[in-house]
Amino acid sequence: MQTDPECEGDANHQHLNEVVLSAVSQEASDETWTLGLLITNDENIRRLNAQYRGEDSFTDVLAFASGEDSDGFVSPPCTPPHLGDIAISYPRAVAQAAQFGHSTAEELDRLVVHGVLHLLGYDDQTRVQRKAMWARQEAIVRAFHPHGA
Repeated sequence: MQTDPECEGDANHQHLNEVVLSAVSQEASDETWTLGLLITNDENIRRLNAQYRGEDSFTDVLAFASGEDSDGFVSPPCTPPHLGDIAISYPRAVAQAAQFGHSTAEELDRLVVHGVLHLLGYDDQTRVQRKAMWARQEAIVRAFHPHGA
């Protein structure tokens, strides 16, 4: 996990690791895996969004799933599979937490879970997909914030 210095705030690395582990363990097999998590600023998110998604705009979370063919790099058989990478905009998390009336820590958890679910194959492009994904997301977040919004 990497957090840009200006985005430290409520980004408790140990807690966010627990959130990631919880989300993956509820959705995937017990195999070992890795993933990258970056908590950064709006400008870096905008740049990543433009570079990899062709959308020159700000967003709250980006998820980049690792596919076996994604970069042509072959990992040794003893290396755990890499699920992918998640980038979160800390300023967006702060703003959305205020908008929805809960803590920044809770919003960070929600964005982490959202990113993990994307890495595990969930999508939210259609209303039906969004409903299923967000219901799963909220169930996982509620385990950490039972009295949340």
